[in-house]
Amino acid sequence: MKRALIYTTTALLVISVVSISGLAQTPTSNSGKTHKFQPTRYYTTFSFAHPPALHIAPGDHVITKTIDARGYDENEKEVAGRWNPETGPFYIDGAEPGDMLVVRIDKIQPNRKTAWSAQVLAPYAVDPFYLRSEGSKVKDAQPCMNLSNPQCEKWALDLDKKVARTTTANLKPPVEVPFQNMLGCLGVAPPNKEAINTGVPGVFGGNMDYFNLNEGITVMFPVFEPGALLFVGDGHARQGHGEVAGNAIEVSMDVEFTVNLIKHKTIEWPRMENNQYIMVAGSSRSFLESLQAATTELQKWLMKDYGFDERAAGLLMTSVLEYDIANVVDPAFTIVAKLDKRYLPKR
Repeated sequence: MKRALIYTTTALLVISVVSISGLAQTPTSNSGKTHKFQPTRYYTTFSFAHPPALHIAPGDHVITKTIDARGYDENEKEVAGRWNPETGPFYIDGAEPGDMLVVRIDKIQPNRKTAWSAQVLAPYAVDPFYLRSEGSKVKDAQPCMNLSNPQCEKWALDLDKKVARTTTANLKPPVEVPFQNMLGCLGVAPPNKEAINTGVPGVFGGNMDYFNLNEGITVMFPVFEPGALLFVGDGHARQGHGEVAGNAIEVSMDVEFTVNLIKHKTIEWPRMENNQYIMVAGSSRSFLESLQAATTELQKWLMKDYGFDERAAGLLMTSVLEYDIANVVDPAFTIVAKLDKRYLPKR
């Protein structure tokens, strides 16, 4: 196996040994800088055309903030348009097309005490005949355009106990759920000079709405533009599988992440790794195509970086492969193929 070149250094809050895409690479210095970035401008497209908000180097750590999907900040002030306004883009020095950007999420934490979500299921998530029948009382397909709409739920966030409680739904007692903080959007500038709405996922990442995109996860992206141009946003205090109401417990966040770069490492879809799994996100309007993209990329990963041949990878995957439904409400649906790391060879 040809070993890819990696630009990587140790940075704040990063574990000392990082296993990235099966290469078990080790940071070599403590030269990574920490940047505190206060955004003042946000974008509702993933695009190469947006000017870099900040230049950072591989190994650098960034402390920043995101606003909620409606454009409201930590003070509940509207500072951007909807939907999913993004912080960034962050220009990673040395990143070029054909490289792989590695992003470790070190912190995701709500920074205010209120959040919101819809109370009604999104049209894509339910039988369309039901929506047109008398069985459904839904009168507004986008109830949270205005938070005064009674179909939009207001949540109270207990930042100390790390729980969210309903306040307006007719639920007795109110529902209380623990935080599982995540980013709905994380991605780079798309290929082919496209500008893609921040409601859409794809090969560049984007609005994947994957509920396991939590603190401690490492996400790997193909690089399509010089600098990669990394965007972050759309924080959720918690989200169920599929994001079936079209949004989750939406809130502004304090976010910290660390970037690294693997030169001349080509991947086709976003890859992820946490303590238990390696994962691939595939996105398409077709569920089957989403599944095929995620499954194929995972098999390629096993073959190139873990030493499996095609038959061995297929045998392992048909025995222990798992799937998560990340979103069923965006213009492209996202499925994640994942494999428990206990079945992988030790590195």
